[in-house]
Amino acid sequence: MKFVIQRVLESKVTIDGETVGSIGRGLMVLIGIGRDDTKETADKFVRKMIGLRIFEDEEGKTNLALKDVDGQLLLISQFTLYADCRRGNRPGFTDAAPPAEAEALYDYIVDACRREVSVVQTGAFGADMKVPLVNDGPFTIVLDESILKKGRQ
Repeated sequence: MKFVIQRVLESKVTIDGETVGSIGRGLMVLIGIGRDDTKETADKFVRKMIGLRIFEDEEGKTNLALKDVDGQLLLISQFTLYADCRRGNRPGFTDAAPPAEAEALYDYIVDACRREVSVVQTGAFGADMKVPLVNDGPFTIVLDESILKKGRQ
């Protein structure tokens, strides 16, 4: 599993020129799901993402998490995070989960986030989406399988 998390002032997702999701201050998250990912993996990633203290407190230090600032989430499925570019110039995507499995786990992640965060918006799985954003910082963090190997979560 891979999450590319961007702290944003605002972001939205459009499909065929129509806005399907929009947020203010919070996190825009690209979500890639791999072949071996499970609900347990998803639970760890969601917990880590929501708990990240990447918002500034009154002293300008990054001490606050999403809930502390009443932040919003925009979640976007992104299988291309599993691009394998080791051979040639055309990426391969064999490490990405098959679409049906990936969509089920993506939906699980969205539901888990909605239990924790008051505003959760999404794109549409598998759609051609446009995702403009105003990155705040810029502040971008990548969560990948390495978080599963560490002792603390």
